[in-house]
Amino acid sequence: MHGGVRYPAAMRHTLALVLLVGGLSAAVAPPHAPADVTLRADEETKQEPALSAGVRLALKDVPQDVSVGVLVRDAGSGQVLEALRDRESFIPASTVKLITASSVLAERGGAQGYWSTDLTIPAVQVGRSHAKTVTLRGSGDPTLSVRNGSYSLRSLARQAYARGLRKVGEVRVADGTLDVDSWQGVSLGVPMTGLRLADWHDDPPAASAEARSRLGAALIAELRQAGVRVVSDRVRQAARSRPYVPPTRLDDQGRALPPDPQVPVSRRPEQGIASVRSASVAGVLARTLRPSDNLRAEELLATLAVRPQGTGTLQDALARERAMLRRTGADLSGVVLADGSGLSRKNRLTPRALAQLLKVMHDLPYPNRAGLRQLQLLPQRGLPERLYRSRQNVFVEALPQAGTGENVPGHDGRGGTLALRLQDEGLDVRAKTGTLPGVSALAGYVTARSGRILVFVVLMNGPESSPILTLRDAQDRLVQALAAAY
Repeated sequence: MHGGVRYPAAMRHTLALVLLVGGLSAAVAPPHAPADVTLRADEETKQEPALSAGVRLALKDVPQDVSVGVLVRDAGSGQVLEALRDRESFIPASTVKLITASSVLAERGGAQGYWSTDLTIPAVQVGRSHAKTVTLRGSGDPTLSVRNGSYSLRSLARQAYARGLRKVGEVRVADGTLDVDSWQGVSLGVPMTGLRLADWHDDPPAASAEARSRLGAALIAELRQAGVRVVSDRVRQAARSRPYVPPTRLDDQGRALPPDPQVPVSRRPEQGIASVRSASVAGVLARTLRPSDNLRAEELLATLAVRPQGTGTLQDALARERAMLRRTGADLSGVVLADGSGLSRKNRLTPRALAQLLKVMHDLPYPNRAGLRQLQLLPQRGLPERLYRSRQNVFVEALPQAGTGENVPGHDGRGGTLALRLQDEGLDVRAKTGTLPGVSALAGYVTARSGRILVFVVLMNGPESSPILTLRDAQDRLVQALAAAY
């Protein structure tokens, strides 16, 4: 039961997972890693179907030296409708961003999840107008701004002033939450740092030391603007906190006593003097998936590894993604994850694993706030499908939509990278594109002419000289054939 609505048994495992990751929580707690819950994959037919005549015709112009993997499933029942090399590994290009986005949703506790950033001062100086240091701490997300909106350094500085802070010796930045060296292999060549600013997106720092300097300088400027005197312009990296270990106590006969429960003020953790939290993760997912923003995808991947929840390494972030895929019931045979954007040619996905992820993301369904209200009102049957059709599934709505006709395909408007594809076809196609030299991919959802919602994955790998426009045309014809056939 949830909100007075009783759901059929077939949906209970799906809604249970949503509740576990916090996607249906009316009052969102501070985000944390979800429990390791395993979803059973939907039962599939033992004998895979052959490609239909319409799909074969759509693929007829694909060069012979291009390998093609296809999997099409009914989004409701999970039935496999079309399959071709669906268990083979392909370079997936930017369809890897689907894994990044879904992992962030799970890590943040669903569509209502958020990131946070704080200013802290030494516990011994709490309540005083002067502090020896003030430290910026955060969750490493790419949405913190210098001065725009409530999630900003300006908002933090004004809060600190309102709470009585008038003088600070120096500013420190707690950016040691990522193991910077482990991220050097990411293809972008941009350092991944433990704290970031949205203002850097078009001009990222060249090194982590530069990032710390720019971030600290911006905070100092905002503190001074708010009326807080900052003595030093020097910005230091905050030392990593170490847990307090009380000294051993013995009685007068040398026998061990329980530890003293009183922690000296000088050893207590720093206390917060200001705190801000981001908007819902939904917006940044749309701004990542629709234009296929590579830098933002890598920044999102980095949030999965930030200490103390993670170890700070790229390997840890990728392991969390694999664990998320495993929980969806995806077969990880042949799956290799190397980055968050899909730029690396070391990435490998199978159509089957990607289709399973899309099926589960349709079912969850990670509703937005309007969708949360609908959960209380909708009839028992067809909940994921109804939320999908009413555009309340945040994951699906973050995808590009085909045929919107926007002038710039890379824009983060509704159409994104699909804006100029499948125009004037009257089809509802929401899917993620992927392109590298010799690689073209399309994976997402299409509503068939009958009203049936289909999950589809098309992965194409060939020589780097392969004609990408020809491959895209074949994908578009395949989607049209699916819509007509089902």
